[in-house]
This record gives sequence, structure tokens and C-alpha cells, in this order.
Amino acid sequence: MQERRAVPTLIVVAAAVVAVDQVTKWLALRELTDRDIHLIGSLRLHLVFNNGTAFGLGSKFAPLIALVAVSIVVVLLGVGRQLRGRIPLLAVAAIVGGAVGNLLDRLFRHGNGFLGGPVVDFIDLQWWPVFNVADMAITCGAVVLALTAGREGKT
Repeated sequence: MQERRAVPTLIVVAAAVVAVDQVTKWLALRELTDRDIHLIGSLRLHLVFNNGTAFGLGSKFAPLIALVAVSIVVVLLGVGRQLRGRIPLLAVAAIVGGAVGNLLDRLFRHGNGFLGGPVVDFIDLQWWPVFNVADMAITCGAVVLALTAGREGKT
């Protein structure tokens, strides 16, 4: 994929991930404040405010880790411009969109200082930490990127 087409693709896909993430979080806040919704098996929608980092760990370091996430987003945007191949580009876009979605929570939700707001999580398997669409995008993007590393090199 040519560089001039890579950047708009990356931005559009990342923006779509952010939009879906933020809309689903808004719906979770609206619908799950006083109830859970059981879907199938152990899957339920259950509202949680995550003050920590991944899986709720390290809440004291969340603002520092959020700043690291900002740096990673900037690096990935630069890397995304150089990628050949649609699949690695989409993987990077998913990671960037997911990171931005969670950073928006940290930035705009009332919390403890700069980038100290909680992340809204609501997808609960009941045997795994509660997560959200942004977390899914980051995880899936990272797995796909790892699986395609070396197969479609940089220009």
C-alpha cells in the first residue's frame, strides 16, 4: 500500500474504533448503572470503572502509563505510514484507535488528576477481567501485528 493511501486508511479505521468504543461506553453508562445484562453462558454486560491499567493493575501509575500510551500512539502513527500491506496497517489502526479510546476516558472522566480518570469497562466473561471495545481492538491488533511481523515488511 502506498504511503499516501496508508495515512488516510489508518486515520479512518482508528477513528471508527474510537467512535464504536465511545458509543458503546456511553450506552453502558446509560443502561448498566443499576443492572447487569446476561447474554449467553458466562458473558454479561457489567459496568466497571477501571482506575488501574490493563486488568485493573497499577492504579497509582495509571497517569504515567497513559503518557507512555500517548508516546506509543505517536510511534505507531509513524510506523503505520511505512507499512506495506493492508493487514498490518489495519492492525496498527486498531491499536491506535483502542489506545485513543481509553486515553479519552483517562482525559475526560472525572478522576484523580491529569489522565487520572477511570476507563469504562463493561464486557464481562466472569472468568477474565472486565474489558471494553478499545481493549479488544488493542489486543486483536497486537496479535495480528505479531502474526504478520516479517511477512509484510516496511518500505
